[in-house]
Amino acid sequence: MSDMSQRLLPHRPAPEDMDWRARAACRDVDPELFFPVSALGASVAQIEEAKQVCRACPVCGPCLRWALERGEKAGVWGGKTEDERRSARLLRQAV
Repeated sequence: MSDMSQRLLPHRPAPEDMDWRARAACRDVDPELFFPVSALGASVAQIEEAKQVCRACPVCGPCLRWALERGEKAGVWGGKTEDERRSARLLRQAV
């Protein structure tokens, strides 16, 4: 098959390229849950509640990768807090 004919065929995205956000468990949850004002005090319970949603999420991995690749600073993404993602980025850079 020529390059031209391949470009004319309908392109089906690979499953990993599909928009994972449409399948996220947090879609129907108040977004404020995932953006605590701090990592201390009353926010600790809020962070744990957000992480519980993430643990049940079928796209937790893609969500975390998205946040790491884009350097997302605030909130809980892929079950990880800002500090946990910062540590993961530092580990990736050290390797």
